[in-house]
Amino acid sequence: MEKRKFEKLGVESSLLGFGCMRFPMNEEGNIDEKEAEKMIDLAIEKGVTYIDTAYPYHNGDSEPFVGRVLKKYDRHSFTLATKLPIWQVNSQEEAREMFENQLKRLDVDYIDFYLLHALDAEKWKKVLDYNIIDMCEELRQQGKIKYLGFSFHDEYNVFEEIIKYHHWDFCQLQLNYMDMGIQAGQKGVNLAYQLGVPIVVMEPIKGGSLASLPEDVTKMFKDYNEKATLASWALRYVGTLPGIKVILSGMSTLEQVQDNLETFINYQNLSQEELDIVQKVADTLHSRTQNGCTGCAYCMPCPFGVHIPNNFKYWNNCFIYGDEALFKGKYQNMDESAKASHCKECGACEKMCPQQLSIREDLKRVVKDLG
Repeated sequence: MEKRKFEKLGVESSLLGFGCMRFPMNEEGNIDEKEAEKMIDLAIEKGVTYIDTAYPYHNGDSEPFVGRVLKKYDRHSFTLATKLPIWQVNSQEEAREMFENQLKRLDVDYIDFYLLHALDAEKWKKVLDYNIIDMCEELRQQGKIKYLGFSFHDEYNVFEEIIKYHHWDFCQLQLNYMDMGIQAGQKGVNLAYQLGVPIVVMEPIKGGSLASLPEDVTKMFKDYNEKATLASWALRYVGTLPGIKVILSGMSTLEQVQDNLETFINYQNLSQEELDIVQKVADTLHSRTQNGCTGCAYCMPCPFGVHIPNNFKYWNNCFIYGDEALFKGKYQNMDESAKASHCKECGACEKMCPQQLSIREDLKRVVKDLG
């Protein structure tokens, strides 16, 4: 298993991190715990040491489940990451209570990597107003937090303000070969590297989108290396960027775990020739995509029942894959209330969207193209 050192922290981690927000689900809509536990066990057996969860994942079920699975392992054999949902607290006292609750849910005495979750300009203001950083530093002194960082979803100027405000131990950025020009992007990578702040990568496969590509685009990769999976190209791309210490993958099947393990057990950075191929693929896909939804579901639930990620998935795929009949059919087969046509334009979704998408306007376009 490829490992990388957080030099200033004196800690080493597997380059592959297990993201716990996309576990397989059972018919009741809950985590398929038996299958998910097999996935975690296999990953740990093969050398994965970084386990990443968060309070809201799987409607709040991820932390307790992950805590139960990890109890059978030596606490020093893995590093555990979770996040403070800034949008759910309205005082420092509430934030402290949230943290203590997370310790209980995970059934641990301390968190290795603790993040202020999904920071943007609005949430950053709350962090400052409530002195959340000072609170976290107190918790660190008490031995309840080892390393303090933040995950980020906003424009570069906001990222620059946040990363320069405090001596962060690490930061977590959305990076993949399709998104290097949005959010923190390549400029953020360069700044973090310049400041010596290690980077944890999220959405390296863009919510799974980069693991399944149109035939003509897939051919660009297969002509160079017939055996390499599409996911491996995406993962190795972000691993080649400077300052990357952990690459999170939100795996949903045992097969995805096995594929990712193969990539990181035999890991190599991309060569310049391979980087050129990735750029050609990115340019081709960018010319077809309608919007940048990753399917993260931070916008959910919609107060009126619209399933925003599914609407955008069918819409984007219709244009990327060029199969209008298939994806119009998928849209028509959705529950009536879940369709884009039921959007009431309240705007609640846009306040939570990490990609800062114009969701209301895009839903109108979905209706026009697929309805």
